[in-house]
Amino acid sequence: MSSKAALVFRVAAVAEALSWAGLLIGMFFKYVVEAGQGGVPVLGMVHGVVFAVYVLVSLSVAKPLGWRPKTLLLALLSSIPPLFTWLFEKWALRNGKLDGPGRLAHGGTGLFEIREPVTA
Repeated sequence: MSSKAALVFRVAAVAEALSWAGLLIGMFFKYVVEAGQGGVPVLGMVHGVVFAVYVLVSLSVAKPLGWRPKTLLLALLSSIPPLFTWLFEKWALRNGKLDGPGRLAHGGTGLFEIREPVTA
């Protein structure tokens, strides 16, 4: 990855997905098992904070990573369905969206990019 922006985005995406999963588990225990609150108030607040952080991080890293408006829109829309931020993060990694525009010039990974063999 060419910058810390990609790392921050990946952490925010996975954290948002995990907070969604935690909230869903808490809601299952509250409404299906009927085991009391099941931590829903706390998990709901945690998810809300992590959701807001994900949105802010997505908006902040779009320019440094060279995202087009369509990619940013996909990142923002992925925050709505459960666990889709994790799927978006995996898609973005596979498609070079987390390497930035100057990925190879600045030490990026260039994942899945074919490089010419070096001859000595």
